[in-house]
Amino acid sequence: MVGAGPAGIYAADILDKSDADVSIDLFERMPAPFGLIRYGVAPDHPRIKGIVTALEKVLSKPNIRLLGNIDYGTDIKLDELREFYDAVIFSTGASADRALDIPGIDLDGSYGAADFVSWYDGHPDVPRTWPLTASSVAVLGVGNVALDVARVLAKTADELLATDIPDNVYQGLKASPVTDVHVFGRRGPAQAKFTPLELRELDHSPNVEVIVYPEDIEFDDGSIAALRASKQIDMVVKTLQEWAIREPGTRPRRLHLHFFHSPAEVLGEDGKVTGLRTERTELTGDGNVRGTGEFHDWDVQAVYRAVGYLSSHLPELPFDHVAGVVPNQAGRVLDLDENQLPGVYVTGWIKRGPVGLIGHTKGDAAETIASLLADAPTLAAPKFASPDAILDFLEARGIPFTNWDGWGRLDAHEKALGSAAGRERVKVVEREELTRISRG
Repeated sequence: MVGAGPAGIYAADILDKSDADVSIDLFERMPAPFGLIRYGVAPDHPRIKGIVTALEKVLSKPNIRLLGNIDYGTDIKLDELREFYDAVIFSTGASADRALDIPGIDLDGSYGAADFVSWYDGHPDVPRTWPLTASSVAVLGVGNVALDVARVLAKTADELLATDIPDNVYQGLKASPVTDVHVFGRRGPAQAKFTPLELRELDHSPNVEVIVYPEDIEFDDGSIAALRASKQIDMVVKTLQEWAIREPGTRPRRLHLHFFHSPAEVLGEDGKVTGLRTERTELTGDGNVRGTGEFHDWDVQAVYRAVGYLSSHLPELPFDHVAGVVPNQAGRVLDLDENQLPGVYVTGWIKRGPVGLIGHTKGDAAETIASLLADAPTLAAPKFASPDAILDFLEARGIPFTNWDGWGRLDAHEKALGSAAGRERVKVVEREELTRISRG
């Protein structure tokens, strides 16, 4: 299994619970496991991070082994993996930002949400600083990631100090001069992609006033049908309606939710962001929108695009660059001629694209494992069947890999750092330090 985030761990669990006699190794590029949970979930979401408890139970199973700090394509290749395993499942997720093709998107001060998330989550492979110099910021998109970015930007650093954020993130946010964060959605309230709980959390900060504009509360037949068909959409819309009619408060920072505004251009001067131009849209009857030709310029000094994640091309595997997935049929990887690549499978976002919540990867995993088990009688036996053979290979190559015991050491170390500061945990950031602590 390549990738020890939720998708890979769920797949390992389902395979382990099957009737097959299996041993499973999970290869992870980071020194620590859990992927998206550790490096993609906002630090003020402890309830989501609580999923780690369930994932830890899987990784502690005797037939499942964690091998961390190993970069597929650099430290080990597909042909090499196939010498040690009957089958290889890729569960590498999606960590890049999807592009947004509008003028000015490449100006200094225009950022991808995924890069910002990696910074505030202490990802070891990104810079330790972030240019938080804007007093007014635009966030493009109305999914959960957009709300995470907007909330972290709008909150005070002291509100986040109780979380596991590293000190460099706390210091960066503390120096931020932000007063206003504007979130823009191209369509209306009934088409927003965030969840009700995620939305309501915006209003919990004593320092952030959430503002919704009455003129943005509009519905057509398609919107009404969506409301009737989904309790979740209905809850989101009711919350937005309540906020739109209330009197503005006096909290020092403001988070504005704008609907029916399609980003048209990032405005700039001397190579830097100076504003955002949006086109007002209107509903077409079926829940979609069209442009009205009416444009608005917004005085912002930074723009964050949160329009979706994109998976990266994996060496030695075919890749659909438009959809951002590995071509597959029920998890079986297909080559360029749409023939099955024997013994190679995918699950999670690399299989179906970055949509849905974390729990949705369980369905992906079940389908992929069913395909693998159906193919099992025809799979080629590995050249080296001993469980120790791969360890000998990694050691001979000089790769400082980490393991499950190492996560226990790192986990205890981070909790000890947190205890000393009156917090539950303080996350270690640098890869070398993560590896050193994990390897003891």
